[in-house]
Amino acid sequence: MFSSYKPTWMVEAIYQITPQQLQALGIKAVLTDLDNTLIAWNNPDGTEELRHWLAQMEAAGIPVVVVSNNNAQRVAKAIEPFGLDYTSRALKPFARGIKQAYHKLGLSSKEVVMVGDQLMTDIKAANSAKVRSILVRPVVDTDGWNTRINRFFEARVMKHLQKKHPDMVWRGELNDR
Repeated sequence: MFSSYKPTWMVEAIYQITPQQLQALGIKAVLTDLDNTLIAWNNPDGTEELRHWLAQMEAAGIPVVVVSNNNAQRVAKAIEPFGLDYTSRALKPFARGIKQAYHKLGLSSKEVVMVGDQLMTDIKAANSAKVRSILVRPVVDTDGWNTRINRFFEARVMKHLQKKHPDMVWRGELNDR
């Protein structure tokens, strides 16, 4: 019942994902949620750590594409300083936005990974699109009002999943098993 919310990996932060890890897994592009995954939902400036991570991905030829439920104006404004492509109004937890993003890149579902901080939207959407997923901890501990509702249900789903799958633990990198 809850298997559609199970991430492929759980990593503390998006910044711990390296081009080498992705390439070893045949991943050619990173699709990522915006708020509380890439940047703090209430602080769109990003961090030096984010800029460094994006530079590493670019140097390795791995595109990073934001897949967000936000409207185009909000997403474009937030990612303008980073020069990223995006898909807005993704309708996560449905697969639509994720499929649009990897089709735009000319890639298949097996060649991308979706990174997000929410089981109920990001991970569910990735599983619906048959894309591998990485759950990360939120960048900040606070959320917008609409996300707080998801977090309430997410805690119960996570508890169930971790009971059923004891290997579902936070790791320092993708290959940290």
